[in-house]
Amino acid sequence: MVAYTGIQGQNILIVSSDPSDPTEGQIWYNSTTNLLKGYANIVTNAWASGGALNTAVRQNAGTGTQTAALSFGGALTAIIGQTELYNGTSWTTNPTGLNTARVNPRGTGTQTAALGFGGYNPPAAQTATELWNGSTWTSNPTGLNTAKSSVGGSGTQTATLAFGGSNPGGVLSQTESWNGSSWTSLPQTMNTARTGMGAAGTQTSALAFSGETGALTAATESWNGSSWTTVNSMSLARSSLGNAGTQTAALGFAGYKGGSPANSGATELWNGTSWTTNPNSMSTIRHNLGSAGTQTAALGFGGNAGNPGTTATEEWTGAALAVRTITTS
Repeated sequence: MVAYTGIQGQNILIVSSDPSDPTEGQIWYNSTTNLLKGYANIVTNAWASGGALNTAVRQNAGTGTQTAALSFGGALTAIIGQTELYNGTSWTTNPTGLNTARVNPRGTGTQTAALGFGGYNPPAAQTATELWNGSTWTSNPTGLNTAKSSVGGSGTQTATLAFGGSNPGGVLSQTESWNGSSWTSLPQTMNTARTGMGAAGTQTSALAFSGETGALTAATESWNGSSWTTVNSMSLARSSLGNAGTQTAALGFAGYKGGSPANSGATELWNGTSWTTNPNSMSTIRHNLGSAGTQTAALGFGGNAGNPGTTATEEWTGAALAVRTITTS
């Protein structure tokens, strides 16, 4: 009879403590805890309530991450420039807000270095561009080349792409590029002119999805730094939706879909090729909300939920890599 005692597999590393920087799919045996462990995806894919905004608002902009987000602009009974900061638990109202109060601006960047541009304050769409340094907004001397509201945007405070949107002249397909000090109108336009779209990615690698062309659309387009390409559409046509993520790993949620109820809480995930509808939707269905984060850790806050505005904040937890104990029985 062959004695198997003491024989060890050669493909599983034996360590006294878990690796500090494991790779996906890695398996090891922890000799201190006597546990077989691995590094793999934990799939949660669910929305949970977060800390409420201090002021109920709709048509606000958002940027940043799930634990360090920024909300600014929007309206309740009047158009406001109010700015609030989220620390992963609660919101804090900043003493000063936008220099140009407006609804439906777009935000890019981080909680401490953001860009706010476009929007609407009667009687006109805005070209106004403002830079946020973590405590105050500074108006840039030059704004967008074309005044627009509900514009799409992706990137950072120093490198942003603005696309689509609308003004009294109609729905737009224009693309503009920001270099940190000024905007340049690009000759490349979107294949589907639209407003109120979702957006994700960077200045040179962007994604635009859904929105309104005059009718609701589910169309998705991908930007490679020089041109727009139409790719697979979302499952649900909607406008004024929340968004998070990158060009190859995006999240679209909530929005206005029409019908009854008119608002949606539906969540869809983009893998770089196609959209998949997740069965878990937001608890507070709404449109015209602020949003921030990534495909695996997103934040949705404020919005029109069938009333003038809401303080509701929800946190999305998707698939995330984590150390897992492997059971053998």
